[in-house]
Amino acid sequence: MPKILMPIGDATEALDTFYAYYRLPEDGFEVVVAGPEARLYHTVLHEIPPNPDVPWDITQERPGYHLKASVAFRDLRSEDFAGLFISGGRAPEYIRYDKDLCRVTREIWKAGKPIACLCHGIEILTAADCIRGKRVTTVPKCAMDAEQGGATYVNEPVVVDGLLVTARGYQDNTELLRQFIKMLT
Repeated sequence: MPKILMPIGDATEALDTFYAYYRLPEDGFEVVVAGPEARLYHTVLHEIPPNPDVPWDITQERPGYHLKASVAFRDLRSEDFAGLFISGGRAPEYIRYDKDLCRVTREIWKAGKPIACLCHGIEILTAADCIRGKRVTTVPKCAMDAEQGGATYVNEPVVVDGLLVTARGYQDNTELLRQFIKMLT
């Protein structure tokens, strides 16, 4: 069964992550969850609350489910994976500094394997220098991160550029996964 790498950390967005975590095995892919360490991580619900009586200009985070990483970033080998799925939430803001995560991301990219990314996950692709010259989307507040990585940001639900598919957030999960699975098969 082909393996898909899914890097996470504390504050990984629950819907971004769990949709792909359960959807990819339906098409015969094994999802390998990795983190800074092999341990249990906290996911979050990451949204602007819809209640107009309590306005928020930024996303609010509430505790979500937990997900265990079975392997640490330092132990990853890119040749073990058919592709990479990067979810959002606040985790990418922190785990993008991990040299081993950036290494394996670059290796998967350079090997021409499909990559799916949504929301704040673009911060990892920027840190790994994998989007230079690409057309991408992400949550609008991360547009600058995409542009700093050398990409052209567009505010569209899902963007495909070669073997890279990007989306704004969990509301775009269905089309993101549809495109990613096409790339993998």
